[in-house]
Amino acid sequence: MVRGDRARHLARVVRIRPGEALEVSDGRRAFVGEVLSSAADEVVIKLGEPLPAPTAAPRVELLFSIIKFPRWETGLEKATEAGADRIVPVIAERTDGGLARGAEKKLERWRTIAEEAAQQSRRLAAPEVSEPEELREALGRPAERRYFLDFGGQPLDEALVPCPSDARVSVLVGPEGGWSDAEREAAAAAGWTAVRLGDTVLRAETAAIVAVALIRQLTREGRV
Repeated sequence: MVRGDRARHLARVVRIRPGEALEVSDGRRAFVGEVLSSAADEVVIKLGEPLPAPTAAPRVELLFSIIKFPRWETGLEKATEAGADRIVPVIAERTDGGLARGAEKKLERWRTIAEEAAQQSRRLAAPEVSEPEELREALGRPAERRYFLDFGGQPLDEALVPCPSDARVSVLVGPEGGWSDAEREAAAAAGWTAVRLGDTVLRAETAAIVAVALIRQLTREGRV
């Protein structure tokens, strides 16, 4: 049984009707379901057989420096579709002060965007969208593999090192204007590996999407 905003979305936006089949997830497993009734305040679904569980793979954590909100939200949405398991808004040296101060007020909206993107891409669960962190905090996050996007780094596909399926792979994406020299030094001192995604300079939101998608693809190939 689905109620509240989700029911309204299914009934009024998706326009789901009794008798239709859909996939339902409890965040751990997915099932085939049949809609028994559909109304704006309540949608009743009968659960059927569970679907095969996805193959275990390392968790991908995207640490994404805050940029202009519409573009940051594009990166959030598409990185969710690409398979990010956690997304952390990061306040870097060149992050606009007004955007940094306003980020806390955007958290509920950002979590809704991630949830809707996860549903659209048929994921079992939405990624966690954490509260904003200063870069120095983000650099201290534990992970088995930690990559710092910087145009002067080595190619990501060459830098990746295999790790267990229960490991965490973190990738840190900078703000508009890039990293300062002090931030590069801090990342290196904290053990992050500087990598690049190719031979062209990508906008921040594009880099975030490509990085997550590439890590996920290389994961499937057993290279990370």
